[in-house]
Amino acid sequence: TSHYFGNHFAKAFGIKFTDSDNTLKTPYQTSWGTSTRMIGAIIMTHGDDHGLVLPPMIAPFKVIIIPIGDVSEKLDELKNTLKENNITFKVDETNKTPGFKFAEAEVNGIPVRIEIGKRDLENNMITLVRRDTREKREVFTNTDIIHDVKLLLEDIQRDMYDRALRRREEMTYTCTDIEEFKDIINNHPGFIKAMWCGDAECEAKIKEIRGCKSRCIPFNEEKVDDKCIVCGKPAKDVVIWGIQY
Repeated sequence: TSHYFGNHFAKAFGIKFTDSDNTLKTPYQTSWGTSTRMIGAIIMTHGDDHGLVLPPMIAPFKVIIIPIGDVSEKLDELKNTLKENNITFKVDETNKTPGFKFAEAEVNGIPVRIEIGKRDLENNMITLVRRDTREKREVFTNTDIIHDVKLLLEDIQRDMYDRALRRREEMTYTCTDIEEFKDIINNHPGFIKAMWCGDAECEAKIKEIRGCKSRCIPFNEEKVDDKCIVCGKPAKDVVIWGIQY
């Protein structure tokens, strides 16, 4: 979250500071921080029709184990192995049906699901499922399960990042005049890179287009053009514009 407060709160709470000219002044304030909006951003960026999809690096549980039937011996072995390797996990030992447990694990966005079924164990197999693509993979029980899980978590983290980055790039447009700007805003949801002269009046005119606002001025961004899209004067910054929802 980021907000410019002006000096309204400073005046209300009587905040003062001694300026370099040795006089008391009222400060202007901003607010910056990580808030619960981050949760919304994660849901909007990665979630799908089946529920949350959490990146492994921030997921409180990396793995959920779903035992099917009497598999206590293998379950205890797997739990101990995950603990020894500091991989966070939970076990769903409720009385719900396996299908319900699978769906619930997907809703909760846990990156990797391990299904241990009695019949599968008889064939020396267990199933790994990645949440992001819902792809299933059967592995032999005598393989290095920790190696497989760690590789899977790395793949999920990388693939989720790459998909999100690709989507952002595909939905970021550039324009060099105000009419093109309007067309993009009305027909192509996403961000727009366009030049700005730094004048507040030009920014205000852009805000008149569906409430579009300046989202950020990126560092070291290559110029789209030399002129401001509103007034045509020499541009000062590349700005990323977008509608505030």
